[in-house]
Amino acid sequence: MKNILLILICFIATASLAQESTLDTAKKQIESGNFKDARAKLSDLITREPSNKVALNLRGESRFGLEDFYGAIGDYNSALEIDSTYAEALNNRAEAKMALGDDESAIVDLNKAIRLNPKLVDAYTNRGLAKYNVEDLEGSYFDFSKALELGPADADKYFNRGVVKADLGEFVSAIDDYNKAIELDKNDASLYNYRGVAYYNISNFDEAINNYNEAIKLDPKDPLKFENLALAKSAKNDFKGALEDYNKAITLHDEDPETYNLRGVVRYNLDDLDGAIADYTKAIELDNTNPVYYDNRAISRTEKEDYTGAVEDYTSSIELYPGDPETFYQRGLIKVSMNNKYDACLDFKQAEDLGSSEAKAMIKKHCK
Repeated sequence: MKNILLILICFIATASLAQESTLDTAKKQIESGNFKDARAKLSDLITREPSNKVALNLRGESRFGLEDFYGAIGDYNSALEIDSTYAEALNNRAEAKMALGDDESAIVDLNKAIRLNPKLVDAYTNRGLAKYNVEDLEGSYFDFSKALELGPADADKYFNRGVVKADLGEFVSAIDDYNKAIELDKNDASLYNYRGVAYYNISNFDEAINNYNEAIKLDPKDPLKFENLALAKSAKNDFKGALEDYNKAITLHDEDPETYNLRGVVRYNLDDLDGAIADYTKAIELDNTNPVYYDNRAISRTEKEDYTGAVEDYTSSIELYPGDPETFYQRGLIKVSMNNKYDACLDFKQAEDLGSSEAKAMIKKHCK
């Protein structure tokens, strides 16, 4: 009898060691991105031990890594049916819900996870991201700060809080967080790019340019960074430099209408009216629903005394956005130049009705 008991104890101990070995191996595979092998290994274990909540949670992580978010949620649900107080599974299920765009439900899971484990750092970070997605910036700020308080500090935590601060208009404080993030990770191009944006917003264009240049050194294939650099150079009236940067951005991505529009503005400031018109035309080809593109092309056409073309563009702009008094006012001015005072006065009257004081003065001057 003693021998049988001893064999049984040894068997249980061996089985327990085998289970731990399987879980440890699966964890390492997940950490290394080998999600398929981890899923297969964990599925074998779950077949033998369907109530193993840790295995279910880990298989959920492997499925998440494979972007099988519904499958991941299914595993987390099973783990939580076994143990409804399993905070890690709640946190992981929230991540999967966020990946599916269900931030509100994710916040419910994360609230519960934090109640169960107030020191679960990942839950604060995820809740901060979910709150950011639902535009609860103050709540997001609190959660990212709490994640930093609990530690350990890392670049992502400071970056997350910096982004929220910037969205709240606290650009100087955001720069402080970006500085700390860069101290921890000097090779992340996005950190320099975001710090550049913050400097741009406090009108420190030189520092913005320095940061964008550093971001481009680390990631020379991102058109957005060249666009940001061009905007900062434009703010310093360095239109030639801005033109070069917009050219690079378009070389990297030639399907963004706003880049063509902005390059058109630069060309206009360089007195290259034909180039500006060509860029606005391209922007309109890519997006014919933005009235600004028509307004800008109208301005360049007016400079070239193409009044008919300018009227057509202002008309297109008005059709897209009939509530802008400035567009009616500008079209009225063009019609005055064309000696079409009757229609010009109609435009001035419409502009006045929409609140334009300039139009009121033009009515006194040209309309009876």
